[in-house]
Amino acid sequence: MNWTGTTVGYALSGSHCTFEEVMPQIKKFVDAGANVIPIVSQSIMTTDTRFGTSAEWQRQLKEITGNEIISTIVQAEPLGPSKKIDVLLIAPCTGNTTSKLANAMTDSAVLMAAKAQMRNGKPVVLAISTNDGLGLNAANIAKLLVAKNIYFVPFGQDNPVQKPNSLVARMDLVMESCEAALQGRQLQPLLVERHTS
Repeated sequence: MNWTGTTVGYALSGSHCTFEEVMPQIKKFVDAGANVIPIVSQSIMTTDTRFGTSAEWQRQLKEITGNEIISTIVQAEPLGPSKKIDVLLIAPCTGNTTSKLANAMTDSAVLMAAKAQMRNGKPVVLAISTNDGLGLNAANIAKLLVAKNIYFVPFGQDNPVQKPNSLVARMDLVMESCEAALQGRQLQPLLVERHTS
């Protein structure tokens, strides 16, 4: 696919352990010619973890995309009326974000961007990363699996022995998943084997 002229909303929610894995995926979109708008949840703007500092992740996002970060509901709200985003990807999409999206709650820039995209009838692609995907969050994933214009990056259990309810998307498939979503189809197979830790 030729990504030139395509605008990708790349949203990150607070699964900090997957940021290192998703940063190269953001660069792939940029290298392919897409305009990438970074959208983040509040935890990314304020939280330092053993996986990296807030300042460092912000620096990388700005450097890779060449765009300012959207981090508030007020900043994200105009994305709806402007219709500027062709495909919105939430990668990583935490269990918290999955739950709120499935239940029509909007309390972050990421969720506002998703709401704006759904309002416009355009694709939203979720790359889940949640410790309870086969627990209480399974019901929310099921709701989103049948929702119009919502697609998933193929996912699987990342550590079925020690964390049997945990599900994580294959982050290396985000670009293919977005391409399929822009064509109105779910990338298959949806359920894949993940490397276990």
